[in-house]
Amino acid sequence: MAEAYSGAIYVDADACPVKTEVYRVAARHGRKVYIVTNSFVAVPRDPGIERVDVGDKFDAADDWIAARAGPGDIVVTADIPLAGRCVKSGAVVIAPTGKLFTEDSIGLALATRNLMTELRAAGEATGGPKPFAQRDRSAFLSALHEVIERLKRGR
Repeated sequence: MAEAYSGAIYVDADACPVKTEVYRVAARHGRKVYIVTNSFVAVPRDPGIERVDVGDKFDAADDWIAARAGPGDIVVTADIPLAGRCVKSGAVVIAPTGKLFTEDSIGLALATRNLMTELRAAGEATGGPKPFAQRDRSAFLSALHEVIERLKRGR
């Protein structure tokens, strides 16, 4: 029989559009949530939710999450370098759009990010990310639920 899943959920919170969804799913599954932020973010009064204010040092939130997330934990972030660090440490990483970052996909994601950064630095108009849509929210909820169920089963 698989051991009960008891991992935490770490949220790179400053620009995260799915915090409410994380709270709801985490409560349903009894998971601790860490809302990691560089600025004030209101969180519900709930013993299962902890706001961690890391100050305004560059990458402080990323460093805090990466130092703690590991096997059995879930990280919610759109930050590809942070996703890479957390995947490397064995955490499951989900973007707010529901996209899973895995050992197989993170290399391409990092390369694409670096290419886009270079193009922007060279003055190319590359646009930005697509606006966050309801279908992204639905995909995230589905992915988060699936990941928690998979972790519960020990896979």
